[in-house]
Amino acid sequence: MSDLSAFHTLLRSLRHPRILAVCGAGLSASSGLPTFRGAGGLWRNYEATSLATPQAFKRDPGLVWTFYAYRRHRALGVQPNGGHWALARLAERLGDDFLCLTQNVDKGQRDRGTEGQRGGTTDAADLHERAQHPAQTLKHLHGSLFQLKCTLCPWKAYDDRDPLPGLEIAAQDSAAEKLLDPAHALEPISAQDLPRCPECGGLARPAVVWFGESLDADMLQQADEWIEERPVDIVLVVGTSAVVYPAAGYAELARTRNTHVVTINLEIEGGRRNKNDFHFEGDASVLLPQLLEPIIGKPSEN
Repeated sequence: MSDLSAFHTLLRSLRHPRILAVCGAGLSASSGLPTFRGAGGLWRNYEATSLATPQAFKRDPGLVWTFYAYRRHRALGVQPNGGHWALARLAERLGDDFLCLTQNVDKGQRDRGTEGQRGGTTDAADLHERAQHPAQTLKHLHGSLFQLKCTLCPWKAYDDRDPLPGLEIAAQDSAAEKLLDPAHALEPISAQDLPRCPECGGLARPAVVWFGESLDADMLQQADEWIEERPVDIVLVVGTSAVVYPAAGYAELARTRNTHVVTINLEIEGGRRNKNDFHFEGDASVLLPQLLEPIIGKPSEN
């Protein structure tokens, strides 16, 4: 179904709703962050999925780091949209009866104190957190663009400097056209010039989950425990597809329990649905405030 009034009727019928949200890149698209999916989704003629692998990093760490440094630069320059604010208000209203699992990696450090080159001390909190989303109801499944980890030792730390050492081209807005145009060759970047571990000197990498790597087991267990604690009434799938994991896994589990799966995305893909499902095709920054109005109120009331 794609009936807004029917969904509002459902929300009003739930005395104490318990809601799980699974969010993907489409949620941040209206803030100006590229999704690297669909038409125009390439970066310098590379599929993002071909760069987001341990093998790609081993083969050409300079290229992969340039891709992620560009994404860091873009993430630092955008603001939360209506979808982020709506989810944050939902979290405030429902408290422990709401959990948001985000696949987006623009998470930074909430507390100030990191000395960055972009305006001194910065706060690189992600778009969810900048919308004042309560931290206890938010889990970042895929890590953070603003966290680095060593490829040789256990060192890991937040770093929101922009630019990072050796990656100045990714932070130069004047050079963006050249950076994004595959017709312009990029100067090779030596691994020795890329971010290094301060403890052992090893090559550092973005602390994000790449294809072929496992999600954080402790985080998944915490999510599973929350789901099993009490019945979930609604699973919101926002800015991603209910046929792509991990969202698909939560959607399938919900359907076995007669839970309502509600997909909000720019494009609704096919796949299994049942009579309890809702699907709303369009901009999550516009749709989420409308859909959640019975709980969070109108924007002017927040």
